[in-house]
Parts: sequence; structure tokens; C-alpha cells
Amino acid sequence: MAALAPLPPLPPQFKSIQHHLRTAQEHDKRDPVVAYYCRLYAMQTGMKIDSKTPECRKFLSKLMDQLEALKKQLGDNEAVTQEIVGSAHLENYALKMFLYADNEDRAGRFHKNMIKSFYTASLLIDVITVFGELTDENVKHRKYARWKATYIHNCLKNGETPQAGPVGIEEDNDIEENEDAGATSLPTQPPQPSSSTYDPGNMPSSSYTGIQIPPGAHAPANTPAEVPHSTGDIRLTPEDFARAQKYCKYAGSALQYEDVSTAVQNLQKALKLLTTGRE
Repeated sequence: MAALAPLPPLPPQFKSIQHHLRTAQEHDKRDPVVAYYCRLYAMQTGMKIDSKTPECRKFLSKLMDQLEALKKQLGDNEAVTQEIVGSAHLENYALKMFLYADNEDRAGRFHKNMIKSFYTASLLIDVITVFGELTDENVKHRKYARWKATYIHNCLKNGETPQAGPVGIEEDNDIEENEDAGATSLPTQPPQPSSSTYDPGNMPSSSYTGIQIPPGAHAPANTPAEVPHSTGDIRLTPEDFARAQKYCKYAGSALQYEDVSTAVQNLQKALKLLTTGRE
């Protein structure tokens, strides 16, 4: 990919999107599609924050130039030309980053790379909002990943041993930006188990690009229920066909990462929908 023209200094008003822009830069060569959508999210968010101040308008104009240049370089890449494919690509990428960090956490291997992976996964889930509202599952993943990144960072910084694996999240914690952590800052008090303990363990095991996740290191996905055969006349709505197509697109995107379990799950969902009219 050709180098993009640099952006002017980030206006203070846009502090909330600085990490998304940094993630975009880090992925320009690794995954240009991810880089594109990170910039698109930053652009849309920046427009909502301030599109009138001269320094903000100048920054957004340069960011738009980068987006147009990236889109031209990506050409007819389906992940950019088709929202369903783009959404699936981004969601699968974020999931793999989350799974890597979660497996490291469960194994008690606490280090900067896993902290950054947790936090970057949360940023990428932010970016998924360019396609619409997040699913409840993604909202939980984002909150858990961001909180875990900050908790582990603060523990290591203070010479404490983090508690591994799923833990309770206090609902009333205030979140502040922390430049040192590159993540949100939460109280350093070790988490206490609670009734709201969140366990991301029923997500399929997989491998993040360039990082091998040991087999069995992550809880396996639930075995999909048998798909019942169609009984009688099933009348599918246009919305049903659109959802089935979405599951098939998700499966195709998962296969690009050799993620068989996610592909099978999505194909099972599409098949069940088409044969029963229900999800």
C-alpha cells in the first residue's frame, strides 16, 4: 500500500479518537481494510464532535483525503464495497484479537502484548458501530476487554499479580483516558467476584493473524443444535433472506482466517433459518 499523506496535529477536541487513529496507522500494512474502517469511524465521530472549528475542519479534511486514498488503493475489495462483508471482516478480526488476549489471561500470562490486544479489540468493537448498533454480545465484549486491559495494566504497574480469567465488573466505575496504558483507566482495586461475573469463554477458539492459540486453551464453542428438517410450507420474508445471506457472508469471512468453527456456526444458523423460518 502506498504511504498516506500525514495528518495535521490532533485537535484537543478529538482526544477520544486518538487511539482509533493510532490503530489505523498500525494496520495500514497489516490489514488495510481494518485501517480504512478505523479512519471512517474517526471521521464520523469527529464530525459529530466538532466540524466547525477551523483546526477541526482542517483535520477532518485531511482525514477525508486519507480515506479516499485508501478506498482507491483497495479498489473493488468486497470488504469495502459491501457493508455485510466489511462488518464480518472487522468483527472476526476483533474477535481473534480478543480471543488471543483472553487465552493469555486465562493462562496467567500477563504482558504488554496481551494488554494491548484486549484494548485494541475494544477499539475495533467501537469501529463496528459504523455499520449500525452493536449486538449485546459485542457490547459485553467491549466493556470486558477495556476493563481487563486497564485492570491488568494497573496491577503490573503497581507490582501486583492480576487475577486471571473472568471476574466481576463493577458497574459504577468511572472511565478516564490514560495515556500510559493506552487504555481507559479504572480503579486499581483487585476485582471481587459478583453476580454479574462475565465469562467470555463460550466463544469459539481460533487463531489471530500471526499468533497461534494453543488448542484447548480456550473454552470450545457450544455444539450447535441439530437443524430440524422443514415441516410444511415455510414462508420466508425478505428480512429472513437478508439475515441468511449475512450469516453466509460471516462464514466466508471466517474461512479467510481458517476459522472453521465460526464458519460452521454461521452456516448452521443460515440453514436453520432457511429450513424453519426461525433463528
